[in-house]
Amino acid sequence: MKLQILAIATLLFVTGCVQQQPVIQETKVVKKEKKKQYTPPPPKKKIELKEVEDENFSSEYMYPETKKKSTEVKKTETTAAPAASGMTKNECVAMIGQDKFDKYAQMYGGESASLKKCKMLKAL
Repeated sequence: MKLQILAIATLLFVTGCVQQQPVIQETKVVKKEKKKQYTPPPPKKKIELKEVEDENFSSEYMYPETKKKSTEVKKTETTAAPAASGMTKNECVAMIGQDKFDKYAQMYGGESASLKKCKMLKAL
């Protein structure tokens, strides 16, 4: 019994160590069909190319000047009624400071807009 196991193990060892020749498989050469390229039909209307001239450059056409309306900020002294706006200038200045009040007045176009801004800030 031991002899049979030893013989089988030896045969397996010998067959594993022997160089085997690689198996060559025949490869089929498949020719790919060429795809037909679609070309659009020629145009029905005959197109004539125009000649480009460098002398027809017009700076007025290329860079037109836009007429801007003058938007001047009108600074009006408004004394907002405390009942109408719900906030006075003094309350607003006390809340946000004179610098920010002036900044808002310049940015939004008047003290009434600054007072509205203060009113919104107070509501938050």
